[in-house]
Parts: sequence; structure tokens; C-alpha cells
Amino acid sequence: MSKAPSSGRKLFNGIEASGTFPVEYRFSHAKSGNRHLVVVFANFSAPEDYGWSNGVFDNVRANILWIRDRFDGMNAYYLCRNMDFGLADSVQALIANFVRALGLTPDQVTLWGGSKGGSAALYLGLMHGYRNIVAIVPQFLIGDALEKRHPKVGAYMLGEGAPAHNARILDALIPDLVRRQANRGANIYVLSSPQDEHYTVQVEPFLGMFHGYENFNYLHSESPTIQGHATATRRNVPALVGLLNLLADGYAPRLGFARHAQEEFDRDQSAVDAYLASTAKVQNADAFPPPEVTTPGVNSEVPATGVRFIGHAPGAVRVSMWENGKFLASPPVAPDGAWTWEPERTWTRGKHSVKIFAVSPAGFHSARVEVPFTVSDRAAAPLPAVGANPGPGAPFAADTGLHPGRPLRPPVVTAPGPQHPVATAVAFHGHAMGAAEVRFRENGVVLGSVGVAPNGNWGWEPGWAWPEGPHLVEAVSVDTTGMESPPTLTAFTVMPASVPTGYFTPRY
Repeated sequence: MSKAPSSGRKLFNGIEASGTFPVEYRFSHAKSGNRHLVVVFANFSAPEDYGWSNGVFDNVRANILWIRDRFDGMNAYYLCRNMDFGLADSVQALIANFVRALGLTPDQVTLWGGSKGGSAALYLGLMHGYRNIVAIVPQFLIGDALEKRHPKVGAYMLGEGAPAHNARILDALIPDLVRRQANRGANIYVLSSPQDEHYTVQVEPFLGMFHGYENFNYLHSESPTIQGHATATRRNVPALVGLLNLLADGYAPRLGFARHAQEEFDRDQSAVDAYLASTAKVQNADAFPPPEVTTPGVNSEVPATGVRFIGHAPGAVRVSMWENGKFLASPPVAPDGAWTWEPERTWTRGKHSVKIFAVSPAGFHSARVEVPFTVSDRAAAPLPAVGANPGPGAPFAADTGLHPGRPLRPPVVTAPGPQHPVATAVAFHGHAMGAAEVRFRENGVVLGSVGVAPNGNWGWEPGWAWPEGPHLVEAVSVDTTGMESPPTLTAFTVMPASVPTGYFTPRY
């Protein structure tokens, strides 16, 4: 959940990942029991690609849904990638899910956007029958705008080489909907200015096409303060925000009857609350577990030049690391869940606390884990003599594994037992004093790895069914510098499913 804006409205961040493209959003509940939804689309200059998120809607009474125009790191007019309009379908699915969760109908929805966001508001509003559309200096010829002003976005949307015939397809999207008088009963408000460089080509030629619409309104803004497209976008925002509250209350400025919007202060919000929870950007531990950090240990002491982070984050593509609100790094996560980061700097002496969260392929975040540690010049505690076996569960928390000149000992494997017959689901357990992780190989092929807990214990469950017959697996300890120990050989035999093994998996 992000910080509340100045008005105190709480913001919810989420991702709708059920469609072809994950769509990120922010949402704020309505004020005073209002029963309306405003959907906001971004222009090119919008911070973080969330349009009109600078507090301009603080006093709007409606529910507000901001949709991010950021897909694979690029803008897309909320329409397509490589001409795949599954992107626009994914955006529409998000809007429809909120309409459903709030118990609304398309007649209780306003789409709002400026520039490319205005184009998106027009296209999606006309295509899907939303009652109110506010488009501020939109571009009707989207392909033409891409070719002339946004070639990188054009390459993303139009495909390799940005073919001209694909640009012409995008040029026709909005004009064709208007010619067919799609959503003829919509209340449409278009604002532009002759000082906007887009006006002559992108707006003025298309205004007459709306002649058959029941309530089309064009706001023509002329002012010496307007100098180009960007200022034309902002010039009349205060008046248009006032229009939003009228629309939210059920008034569409036009001749004829208008009914004041329905208000329900005590309406059941469980449906929208459930949707917000299911699509929340920060997922709960059951849906997406937080990353495991094995090094440095909690409240451990590490040298200033030897800080290294090692851990596991199953199901993640990367982890994100922060200290005191400042971004540190985002190392990738290997297919087996392992990740590591070694900063190229000397850490200041004293206490540190790094917060880490995992990021899924769709962009969801896990809960944060906090790793407090102390950077110190004090030498690490000495290891026991090589070959000593402290036994399972012995306290290793004081051992950081940083012992220059001392060989790293092989891990102790307590399960499966030597030559033990096992089922096809094999679990490995043991302890590895001074190690950051344990790696596994068979016949020279790396099988995976697992982090070592602060007390030295580790457990690895590969997650696949092993072939029947004998196996010989090598396990090696790995320290914080990446140095491996000599291997520990573990021999076991996988028995047919019909043969009872009597196998017991220990838990620590």
C-alpha cells in the first residue's frame, strides 16, 4: 500500500494478472458514500506512468482507479504490443473487474485521460460502452503520432520495423468507432487548443464526426498562457475536475433531465475489498512467500569489505533491496530460487538494516524481510578444529563463515541415510558449519542449492520424482566468497512405489 496523498485518501496498489498482460493499478475509495468510478489514463510525462497522480483528484468524491501505462518497461497507449490487442483486453478486464466489485454499471463510470491517455479514454470508452468520457488534447491518429513523435513506443506497439501499414491500422481505431457511432449515448467531453501542435492534424478534422452523438461537448481553449501540447493538457484541469464531481453525482452538463447520483454510506464493500486483496501488489505470505536470507545472519557481525547477501526466493525473478528508504540493488533469482549480491563498496562501520522483498514474473511483491547486521573490524569467532562434528542442531549462529586461511568443511548430510532405500520424493537435510549455502550435483550436473540457516541447519527438497535405482549425490558447502568445500557423497536407492521404504524425513 502506498502513502496516502495530502487529502488523507488511502491508496491501494495492485496488479491484475489474469489477462495476457499484467496491468498495474492504484485505487482510492470514494468519499461520502459516492457511487461512481473514475478511471484515469496517463500522458507521456506522468510520474511512474500514473496519470494525474499529483493530488489533483484529492477532492473528487468518486472511487478513483489509476491505471499504469507501463508494459515490459514501455508505454503502449493502453492498446497493444506488436499489434497484440490482448494488452487493451487486459486493461478492459481490470476496469470491468472493478465495476463488478463495486456493484456498478458502465453508466456509473467516467474515463479520463490527457494526450495518449485521452486517446485511450476515447477508444476504451467508445468500444466498451462507458457512460462518460473526458479526453484532454487526445490524438485521434495514433499511428501518425507514433511515427512523428514517439518512434521507440512505435516500435514496441507496431512490431519490428514499425511497419507503416500497422500505423495506419492504429490511425483508424478511434475514427472508425466514431463513424459507426459506437456508444452514441455517451457523454463525451473533448478539450483542445489551436496553440497545441497536435490540433490541426489530430483533433480539428474529427470534431464534425460526432454530430450524431447525443451529448458531445468540445471545449475550445485559447489563451496566451498555452504554449504547445503540454500546457494545453494542463490549462483547464481545475474546471474539468469540477466536471468530474458533477459526473460523479449524476449530472452530465447538457439540456434535459439529470438525476442526482445515488449515495450509500453503509454499502457492503466486501466484494471490492476482496478484489483489492487478491490483486494487491504486495501479496501475503501464503500467496507469495517473502525471500529467505541466509547471509548475513540476523544481528551478525561482518567485515566492512566482506558483506555479501545470499538467499532463496522460490517463484521470484528478482529481489529488491533497500536501506533507509534508498534502493540498493535488484539481483536476479536463479531458476532454483537462489540469489546473491555482493556490493562493490565498503560499508560504514556500525549497525545496518536492509529490507528485502521478492518480485514475481507478473510484478507482484512479497512481504518485506528485514536483515539487521553490524559492520565491524572485530575478527570472527574461531572455528572448532577441522573434522569436529558438533552434531545436528548444534548452535552455529556465532559463526559467520569468514575465516581466512581455514578450509571450509564438507556439509554433514543426515538424510537420506547411507545406502538407505527411499521413495521417489527425496528430501535432503543436514548441517554445514560456516557455510552460506549447500550445492548438489549428480554425475557432474548441478541439481540445485539451498541456503544455510543461522544455526547451520539446511534442508532441500528438489520437487521432482527421482528415477528408480541407485543414486550418488555430491553435496558441497559454499562460503560467502563462493569458495566450495570438498564434497560429501550421499548414496541412496529409489525403490518402486509399491515397495515400502520406511523412510522418515527429519525436521529441524
